[in-house]
Amino acid sequence: MRLRGYYVTIVAIALLCFAGSCRKNQQVLKSGGILEFSDDTLSFDTVFTSLGSYTSGVLIYNPQSDPVIISSVRMEKGAGSYFKINVDGVPGGSAATFTNGVANIKIAPHDSVYVFATVTVDPNDSTTPFFISDRLIATMNGKDFSIPFTAYGQNAHYIVGDSLTVNTTWKTDLPYVVIRSCIVGPGAVLRIPPKSRVYMHQTARIIVYGGLVTGDATDADSVVFQGDRLDRDYFGYRGYPGEWCGLWFIPGSVGVMNKTILKNCGGNSLYHGYFVQPAAIRVDTAASLYMDRCVVKNSIGFGIFDWAGHVVASNSLFHSTGAQALAIVQGGRDTFVNCTFANYGNHALSHISEPTVAILNYFRISQTQIYFGDLTALMQNCVVYGSLDSEIICDSSVKAAASLTVDNCLLRMGTVREDFIHFSSTIFNKDPIFKDEHDGDFHITDKSPAKGAGKVPVLGGGKDLDGNDWGGAYDIGCYKYK
Repeated sequence: MRLRGYYVTIVAIALLCFAGSCRKNQQVLKSGGILEFSDDTLSFDTVFTSLGSYTSGVLIYNPQSDPVIISSVRMEKGAGSYFKINVDGVPGGSAATFTNGVANIKIAPHDSVYVFATVTVDPNDSTTPFFISDRLIATMNGKDFSIPFTAYGQNAHYIVGDSLTVNTTWKTDLPYVVIRSCIVGPGAVLRIPPKSRVYMHQTARIIVYGGLVTGDATDADSVVFQGDRLDRDYFGYRGYPGEWCGLWFIPGSVGVMNKTILKNCGGNSLYHGYFVQPAAIRVDTAASLYMDRCVVKNSIGFGIFDWAGHVVASNSLFHSTGAQALAIVQGGRDTFVNCTFANYGNHALSHISEPTVAILNYFRISQTQIYFGDLTALMQNCVVYGSLDSEIICDSSVKAAASLTVDNCLLRMGTVREDFIHFSSTIFNKDPIFKDEHDGDFHITDKSPAKGAGKVPVLGGGKDLDGNDWGGAYDIGCYKYK
């Protein structure tokens, strides 16, 4: 029995070796056969002219039980194609006599190769997105197999490290793409009119030494700042924080922002070797910023980082930030009227420890570096809420003056409340009952305690964030109940 068992084992091993040898020596399919693709079309989202896209790709499958050799994988338009390919690490053109293609790609049975693709679009005279296309062709045994590649090109005005020394007004015929930081020099004012679309590169910010004016006080379309990646498929068709840096108001500068949206920002905390607080908007000492009907959302850092500056904001929404939606440090002179500050976390930002608002008359850089400044601030008709037990932290040092007035506000706040805060008609820890805070809809509902609980603001009447006249009873927050 032992001998028989030994014999059977030897035969089985031999058969396995023989089978393995046969697989290794399989003959390449010389005629016929098919190739399959993982998609029927490779589509890119809109791409700015002169800027390359993200890398996408498609798989080429060999469904046969024999290996195959693809004699060429190429773009139909060759060197003239907007699309460039790389096949399993081999760039198009480097292993073939033709351009923008790869030759003699072997695929094992029931295996595949990956074709990576990018697209760069040349500018033209179109002011609207324009369609471009080509075909990827894979040839095997004399037969072509193909799928279309498509994309939209968008012309733009490009700002590449510009430094403005005179008053400048941007146009609205095309979007603006800021590749590196745009500096508004002392004495100069940059005006960005309504309907403008400003797309910022990952390391780009606008640094203001002089003045910045965005939008206007009318009901015209908003000014929108966002990252320059229009290929939203890369992000799963979601906005991700940190796609660009933000706005920075240097001491002595002035900003006026009306109907302006900043989204998916706050990234890259280094600027020319200096540490910069990651924030959608940074306002430095002796800088002034006036905001009305603005939205700041999805910042990887702060929404507003106010470093002893002067900020006046009304009818505005600040939400979904990695750090505070509003941080006032080292004092300052600030007024917030009918604003909503909210943090609940989202698909890219956790909200587990940092409260939504922090107001301090000091700024601690380290244990030995602490700066102090006088604080005078007013919050009126404002909502500060989120998923933490307390969403506002206020603290002061005796080394500087501090006064904070909280008037007709709705706050999620703990029981420790500093003496320098003066509360009037404040609602504590009652859910504002937003329509859908997890989907970014911070309109209040009929049963909200914020409904009708506001007062005529110190900044006068005006309109809510949607453009509705306040009139009559005032609500708390940036939206009038409708």
